[in-house]
Amino acid sequence: MLQKQRKSNDYSTNNQIDQRLQLISLREIMNDNVNNMEALKSLLVERSVKRGSFTLASGKQSDIYIDARLTTMSPEGMVLIGRLGLAAISSQKWHPDSIGGLTMGADPVAFAISHTSAINGSPIRAFSVRKEAKTHGTGNRIEGPFSKGDKVLVVEDVITTGKSALQAIDAIELAGGKILGVLAVVDRQDGGCEAIGARGYAVISLTTITELRL
Repeated sequence: MLQKQRKSNDYSTNNQIDQRLQLISLREIMNDNVNNMEALKSLLVERSVKRGSFTLASGKQSDIYIDARLTTMSPEGMVLIGRLGLAAISSQKWHPDSIGGLTMGADPVAFAISHTSAINGSPIRAFSVRKEAKTHGTGNRIEGPFSKGDKVLVVEDVITTGKSALQAIDAIELAGGKILGVLAVVDRQDGGCEAIGARGYAVISLTTITELRL
């Protein structure tokens, strides 16, 4: 019985230590003295940039693939993207009511920025756009607190061809949303931003593939 109690206590202590270490890491990221942009680039290079031979969504071959979700879905990545994304929105003088994009690449980006906006006292609602409308229930294609008439910022994790962002834009406009622009974490510089721009929408990114080719 005593041995079981000790094991239980050891497990609890280890969990508490792990939690403290995670909190310390997150506090360091959120410290104003930390260069958040450089931290995000480092995180992407360390976790998301894969080297080899890959076929992209455009059909082109590339020696680099960016699995952004390994960064955007991590706690450190979400803190950084929330802060940097909100700063980018402010720099463009955009005032969105809601933020979202095509699931699932856009989801953690939208959620991170929405969470940070609430902490900062100017909440922006987050939503998700399905690739196809549901065939059951409400039949909604847009899930979450989106409202007709919303001023919307469309987000993406990585822009390659721009197709995902444009699909989201079409669905949002069909539902009565007004598009302010598009924000991506990474621009692959493969023509996607130009394709979106050709439709008349402003596009910005937090970083580019050129900056991640270290």
